[in-house]
Amino acid sequence: MSETLLPREEASLSGEPLAARMRPASLDEIVGQQHLLGPGKVLRRLITQDVISSMIFWGPPGVGKTTLARVIALQTKAAFIDFSAVTSGIKEIRQVMLKAEENRAYGVRTIVFVDEIHRFNKAQQDAFLPFVEKGSIVLIGATTENPSFEVNSALLSRCKVFVLQALSREDILSLLRRALTDPRGFGREKVSLSEEALLAIADFSSGDARTALGTLEMVVLNGEAGEDGITVSDERVAQCLSRKNLMYDKDGEEHYNIISALHKSMRNSDPDAAVYWMMRMLEGGEDPLYIARRVLRFAAEDVGLADPRAMEVAVAAYQACHFIGVPECNVHLAEAVVYMSLASKSNAMEMAVNEAQEAIRKEPDAPVPLVIRNAPTRLMKQLDYGRGYQYAHDYAEKVTAMQCLPDNLAGRRFYHPTDQGQEARYKERLEQILAWKGEQRKKEGSGK
Repeated sequence: MSETLLPREEASLSGEPLAARMRPASLDEIVGQQHLLGPGKVLRRLITQDVISSMIFWGPPGVGKTTLARVIALQTKAAFIDFSAVTSGIKEIRQVMLKAEENRAYGVRTIVFVDEIHRFNKAQQDAFLPFVEKGSIVLIGATTENPSFEVNSALLSRCKVFVLQALSREDILSLLRRALTDPRGFGREKVSLSEEALLAIADFSSGDARTALGTLEMVVLNGEAGEDGITVSDERVAQCLSRKNLMYDKDGEEHYNIISALHKSMRNSDPDAAVYWMMRMLEGGEDPLYIARRVLRFAAEDVGLADPRAMEVAVAAYQACHFIGVPECNVHLAEAVVYMSLASKSNAMEMAVNEAQEAIRKEPDAPVPLVIRNAPTRLMKQLDYGRGYQYAHDYAEKVTAMQCLPDNLAGRRFYHPTDQGQEARYKERLEQILAWKGEQRKKEGSGK
């Protein structure tokens, strides 16, 4: 029977979580982000010289976005307003903007920090725009989502985007060691914790400082208190390190990163990588039907007529997922992605669609040739609709030289078959048809 972990009664002197108590108060206390905050780097110079402009901090959870904003608040000569996109609406935005306008009248800049700015809808984001443009506020937004998708282009164009990176193992270890010795953390208590345990916590955190400090707090509060301090065994640490959720946000950027990885692995004929990324999605809670739809798209976009059976396999996989669901359908999806990976490849269908689409954009109203127009009424027949139409089945070759494209696109090729797999056969057939049509048109032109 497993032991239930309960925190000790004396949790912390202040009652605040360890991550909050250990939040850096200066640039020198911030770990990681040396590409932005190292000596001479642009963001450090902007902060130390107090020349802050509107900016977006983009990065995964727990890398210091909010911390960095708070450090700016401590070091800048501006009023600072902490604003949450989770709990605030347009009414609150307007109230904050009125306060900022008052500050401006007194010659005081206002920095508005918006946590999780991607949660604001377009109207809410637009409410900031005129105040950013006028210089009434310096906007600092924090987001875990790609701002290219989640922040209005007008607002984004007025903000400098700084990309914050996941903390390294050494960064996390530095934080953990500081928390064990700093009076704000467990420095007033003698904590005995092995180096292996610290490494395990660091690896478990996956570059997230908040997770690392929260985990450290859990293991220390569940350690054995004695006269010599608190002892945390490796076994106790193992108990606290429960299985971590996979890094996969079904509605966020990582969703698109991993489906891209799946698609490109199949395209590169790598079945092992394809199965891995497929399972990453399933284990992260993705709808198997979504994956099946992407595989179905791949069957036409990247395999096409090089292996027409790929479409059948993809449809069958989709139906299997629909019939039996997760987790049993994982093997059906695996069969499909492995098949796609090993199939002969051709993107001729994708290229044909793209080229036709481009031609339509350039001239969207190219008229249908009269010869292939429908003529259901007498007037249409009088206007020569369908006049001279050649019914292919009436001819021995089952094909005619009749022009089917608009006049301005006559002779244009959109489908360019490859020599891959079975498409080589279709290429040979198409070349025979085109050659025959060319000869027929020559004969018709010469009157023979």
